[in-house]
Amino acid sequence: MEARRSVDSSMASSRARVRIIYTGGTIGMKAVGGVYRPVPGYLAERISAMPEFARPELPELSLHELSPLLDSANMRPRNWQLIAEDLAQSYDDHDGFVVIHGTDTMAYTAAALSFLLEGLAKPVILTGSQIPLAEVRSDARENLITSLLLASDPRIAEVCLYLSGALLRGNRATKVSASGFEAFASPNFPLLGTVGVDIALRLEALRAPSSGPLRVGLLGAAQVAVLRVVPGLNAALLGRLVSAPLGGLVLETYGAGNAPADDPDLLRVLGAACAAGLVVVNCSQCLHGRVTMDEYATGRALAEAGVTSGHDLTVEAALAKLHYLFGQGLEPDAVRAAMARDLRGELSPD
Repeated sequence: MEARRSVDSSMASSRARVRIIYTGGTIGMKAVGGVYRPVPGYLAERISAMPEFARPELPELSLHELSPLLDSANMRPRNWQLIAEDLAQSYDDHDGFVVIHGTDTMAYTAAALSFLLEGLAKPVILTGSQIPLAEVRSDARENLITSLLLASDPRIAEVCLYLSGALLRGNRATKVSASGFEAFASPNFPLLGTVGVDIALRLEALRAPSSGPLRVGLLGAAQVAVLRVVPGLNAALLGRLVSAPLGGLVLETYGAGNAPADDPDLLRVLGAACAAGLVVVNCSQCLHGRVTMDEYATGRALAEAGVTSGHDLTVEAALAKLHYLFGQGLEPDAVRAAMARDLRGELSPD
């Protein structure tokens, strides 16, 4: 993903300077041949044609389009890395950042950026829309304008996700609706802010700015996968998955972290994989609550096999955190230990 173009506004220098990094997604799509596609230059044209984006209440903005533009279903870990590096290149020249992104994988990218942007001391707001900006009933206008205002607020110093009145911590967000404007939830952590007539931030919940220069972490080459436990999951299927060159596996289990404990072959495969260095992280399929592997015998069996608790991590955050930790060159035991430590506000205290 390489830089394609930049569009600058001519605003007063006393205003905050916000950089929009446009990665693709529904917000800037155009109907081509009966289907929506991201079209280079089209979002910049639409924003330039809308006088509200030149109002003095908004920050000075520059729009930087990446190439190729992606439907977020095509987003991969290497794109997370490129977005973080692109942001870092202009970090010193801007007061905040808005990353425009498709909603399908926005929570994954938000979580990944929260880990990759080490030493962050400025707001980074991911946003998008469910309907393209060019359409009559689009939610894009409000999402983008509010995100620009949030990105110019020096009290925010973390990666957030904003959509339809809700400001969420990026690594606490998960997509819960394919059709509603309120598409994201933060199941195990309160919203960082709500937007109605006023913008109301929960200042006590915001992370403090980091000190020192911004650094961009590296994502590891290790493969990471997600497997959902379902009735009938057998050792043969699991064995084929863990025999691949995996570094980490997010295991989506029942309730408080439970999986079948009456299948010795399944537990044997898990145990052997963990002993061989695979980091298996236990995350609940439930939106609310946390994994407590010592509460039920079925959860304790996983712990005895070497599975690591994901506590109240979202699956998106667990996946992104594994990628990040492997990128630090850590051994499996060190990765397991770090998964249990809060790095960017992704975990609640016990």
